[in-house]
Amino acid sequence: MKSLLIVAHAPSENTRLMAEAVLKGASAPEITEVKMRWIPPLEARPEDVLECDGIILGTTENLGYMSGAMKDFFDRCYYPCLEQKQGLPCALYVRAGQDGTGTCRAVEAICTGLRWNWIQPPLVCRGEWQASFLKQCEELGMTMAAGLDMGIY
Repeated sequence: MKSLLIVAHAPSENTRLMAEAVLKGASAPEITEVKMRWIPPLEARPEDVLECDGIILGTTENLGYMSGAMKDFFDRCYYPCLEQKQGLPCALYVRAGQDGTGTCRAVEAICTGLRWNWIQPPLVCRGEWQASFLKQCEELGMTMAAGLDMGIY
């Protein structure tokens, strides 16, 4: 059984719905060999990362950067995970009020330092809220979980 960790900051109803959509996609009925769990970034520990086989990161765009909660997660987990989790399959979604560029750049820089492997470019949900964001998040969760389930990642 593989383990998918979702570390997602969800300070609003819409961002909570996005994280739940990722979980929904990851728990599609055809995915049978992946267990998943969502942990808010302020609660996630290095041990959670060390125990997972793939990770999806979710953050809001805050002043052109990742949320403070996500930055705190990286500050606490970077060095304990650096040597042991190289090659970890990862993905990112961003709820961006602007363009999400700075947020993606910051998270990508940290994940590159960790030597994690991106399964796809970041999903950036820009501008005013759209119901389609939930479908995109669901597809992201399904993509990661299916890849883990089939042994691709």
